[in-house]
Amino acid sequence: MRTSWGSATDRGLVREVNEDALLAYPPVFLVADGMGGHDAGDLASRIAVEEFAQLAGQAAATADDVHACFDRTAARIRAEFTGGRQGGTTVAGVAVTEHDGGSYWLVFNVGDSRVYLWSAGVLEQVSVDHSVVQELLDLGEIEPAEAATHPERHVLTRALGTGDPPEPEYWLLPAGLNDRLLICTDGLTREVGDDDLARVLAETADPQDAAALLVRLALEHGARDNVSAVVVDVATSAGAHDDVHITVPRTGAELGPYVWDEMLNGVTVPRRARTATKPIPRVPPGPSTPDPNPSNEELPS
Repeated sequence: MRTSWGSATDRGLVREVNEDALLAYPPVFLVADGMGGHDAGDLASRIAVEEFAQLAGQAAATADDVHACFDRTAARIRAEFTGGRQGGTTVAGVAVTEHDGGSYWLVFNVGDSRVYLWSAGVLEQVSVDHSVVQELLDLGEIEPAEAATHPERHVLTRALGTGDPPEPEYWLLPAGLNDRLLICTDGLTREVGDDDLARVLAETADPQDAAALLVRLALEHGARDNVSAVVVDVATSAGAHDDVHITVPRTGAELGPYVWDEMLNGVTVPRRARTATKPIPRVPPGPSTPDPNPSNEELPS
């Protein structure tokens, strides 16, 4: 299966460092949202990209291939963060895989970064958030309208690098000729609603333009967190890129007034900090402890 894609990332309008990282190279497309602050969350997310990048260039990836990347990522983060240092990352993405002679999307997720499928005019969230709020929603204890303001909305129940074995979830989707996938960190979904996500995916044919526009919308809405988006299409004879893909955010007037982070080989590189700031001390959370730095997700304890 041939794919075309686009990607964009920005540290947002509040954060000093971009703790997001992304990988966009067949057969794997993913975002990783690091947690733990400068030199912790950004390192954790980049470790995830480095491990999954070992699959780059293969025709397809199996579930075993992907799970091995999760295992290596978790082991490296645990080895790196010693002496009370705390850091971790979410990972969400898709891999092109084969099953019974057909092409499929293997969707995978740990944490609250998301994978959406746009198909036949319908936007569907495929992945399921690993968060306290999602569990409360599943139990019927809160309504969807309450999720955005719930005091535990930043508390994750799963992440890589927390000491527990990785527990990714997987979904296998047949690849349709007109499928479009959106892979994004929560910095996008907390600023841009489903209606706007669907509108951009429906109206913007080029996947690079779609990814850039989605990140720009998050910036226009205040971008309180790092924000990253990868848009992946099945490439057809009418496709825009035909396996010639852009992984560096474009420059020029179409990006508007914002200065974008650079990306080298699928790893986001933070822009220089606006001003020097002292790191915010983090309190190791309990199972349902609100985050002392609410723009960051909490690591599962």
